[in-house]
Amino acid sequence: MQVSIETTTGLERRLTVGIPAETVDQEVVKRLNDAAKTVRINGFRKGKVPFRVVKQRFGDGVRQEVLGDVIKRSFQEALQQESVRPAGQPSIEPKKMLEGQDVEFVATFEVYPEVSIQGLGDISVTKYDSVIEDADVVKMIESLQKNQASWEDFDGAAEEGSKVNVDFVGKKDGEAFEGGSAEKQDLEIGSKSMVPGFEDGIVGMKAGETKTVAVTFPDDYQSEELRGADAEFDITVNSIQSQKLPELNEEFFEKFGVSGGDESKFREDVKVNMEREKQKAIRNKIKAQSLDVLLEKNQVELPSALVSDEINAMRQQAAQQYGAAVENIDLSALLPDDMFRAQAERRTALGLLITEIVSSEKIAVDKDVVKRLVEEAASTYENPEEVVNYYYGNDQLLRSVEAAALEDQVVDFLLEKADVTEVTVSYEDLMKPEQKAVEDEA
Repeated sequence: MQVSIETTTGLERRLTVGIPAETVDQEVVKRLNDAAKTVRINGFRKGKVPFRVVKQRFGDGVRQEVLGDVIKRSFQEALQQESVRPAGQPSIEPKKMLEGQDVEFVATFEVYPEVSIQGLGDISVTKYDSVIEDADVVKMIESLQKNQASWEDFDGAAEEGSKVNVDFVGKKDGEAFEGGSAEKQDLEIGSKSMVPGFEDGIVGMKAGETKTVAVTFPDDYQSEELRGADAEFDITVNSIQSQKLPELNEEFFEKFGVSGGDESKFREDVKVNMEREKQKAIRNKIKAQSLDVLLEKNQVELPSALVSDEINAMRQQAAQQYGAAVENIDLSALLPDDMFRAQAERRTALGLLITEIVSSEKIAVDKDVVKRLVEEAASTYENPEEVVNYYYGNDQLLRSVEAAALEDQVVDFLLEKADVTEVTVSYEDLMKPEQKAVEDEA
């Protein structure tokens, strides 16, 4: 077997493989002889079909089958010979395939980049913590009540927290603009789901009233035509509802797994859950910082094949999350690559960096970390023990947890070398998503 390899661009490699004719021809003859022993052809007894007849009838198909197998095997042998590790599937281009002649094909593929971890001695992160106060527990219980609240008709004026049903027409320079009108739309005052000023303008209105509200669209509004523009909305309130919170009683407590109508036990359970979520938030924030610094200090050339695989995985996940049927639909048109590219590139780069650290530092999966992650996932279910058993009985699911455990162990490795500053913040600030917290600080 003759093998040559060349670098085309960046991580792309072009592998040319030549296979002696006799390697293919001998395998074809062998398979045809084997077939002759069992094949049935009219006019011949089983096992007595002449070789030339078998070849005439099945030769082309068998040769194509042999070529596929030989190319696949030869490609793997060539990779080992050249000590090359492909990233993603190769593109195979046949060059010479004629019977009786040497076979030649070209495989084009990307390879994994060489990764050398830098900057481990120059990592600074902030570890946030908080103390859960009684007021935080009260606010959490109020949030749980709101999630279970009902709505009832209200004769008074709309206020923060009211649900209103409205008709509206948006106008710019006196002319209605596209997408600015609706009828019988429900809206919760304070949800901030409308352009700034819209909901504030409804406060104080009663059912049956109409009012013109002036607004200014944000500079980053999705419609380029309306960015930063002054406009007016003619708003008619059709109806108003107020929120009725459920009482803190036995029925309410049982919805959250607390029986017997014990309010103190309920508050205790709420605080325990808040503490668990707090620890998870602390871990996630310092983990995100550590991995951000790792990325910042280590630029990695990314194989496009790996990024594409990550994009496809994220697209499938998004489709399933939103209940989209993945059969008979062009997901790439519905959910284009650009929606996922930045996150996919981040994940791919981190995967390469984490793999290198695991390899160079000889980090093995810690069963205790796996156990912790499984128990954390199971703790949110009614029967945690059943969920734990399910995880440990599902190899694919367990491998995903082991991968997450390795990532956590790499973060621990980074933190051992990091300069960690501890900061205490309020529970509310700690629990904000990272981007939201940054916006508030700004």
